[in-house]
Amino acid sequence: MNSDAVRAVFDRQMRRDTPGDGSGVRVERAGGVVRQTGGEGDWNGVLFSELTEDGADAAIAAQVEHYGALGLEFEWKLYSHDAPHDLGARLAAAGFVAEPAEALMVAEVADQPTEVRLPDGVRLLTVTDAAGVRLMGEAHDEAFGSDSARLQHQVLTQLARDPDGIVAVVAMAGDRAVCSARIDFQPGTDFASLWGGGTAPEWRGKGIYRALVAHRARIAAERGYRYLQVDATDDSRPILERLGFARLSTTTPYVYGG
Repeated sequence: MNSDAVRAVFDRQMRRDTPGDGSGVRVERAGGVVRQTGGEGDWNGVLFSELTEDGADAAIAAQVEHYGALGLEFEWKLYSHDAPHDLGARLAAAGFVAEPAEALMVAEVADQPTEVRLPDGVRLLTVTDAAGVRLMGEAHDEAFGSDSARLQHQVLTQLARDPDGIVAVVAMAGDRAVCSARIDFQPGTDFASLWGGGTAPEWRGKGIYRALVAHRARIAAERGYRYLQVDATDDSRPILERLGFARLSTTTPYVYGG
């Protein structure tokens, strides 16, 4: 895989020309910035930018004004290969707060194993309704120690707006949700996006994360997607590297408001 070439395709398909998360949100292109705007529970923020040193500060101010007028917290999703080179420092100076960086990891679907091997006593439950989404939230809260209210809202909204655009699963050990994950699809692109995969602490190291990657790789292959894409934490990055994922960039969420 040519990392530079694939990163350029990713930037074009998933960032610059993205249709957004589906109905109920709008994608706008203004002043070198591509942004998504929805309601309070939607993901709001800047997906892509092509800025110069002379125009960057004005573009940042314009986004603050845009989302501020709507009363929305928003995120500027910055990648390490974005220009200008000091865009992160400019965002921080404008009042944005950087969250932990993640690695942009990509692999060819054809190279991924698709056999799902779960530990004894663990099964996968496909999420189709509010009860399943609550189980996803329970697994997320236990794995990450953070509130899953926004995640639950977003998954419920996706299932209602575009059920073919998402597949979500929960790994169940008896009646307990120990891991959850989803795969998002954008028709017309080469990429299927993997999200979640956080596992309850005592269930880590047993192959559940790898099994959920294989499960979603099989679905992506059935739908004809070429690449899997992940924003990987430091915990998941080594696993993905062993599975053949390549690191193409680093992405840092810069959050304003809230």
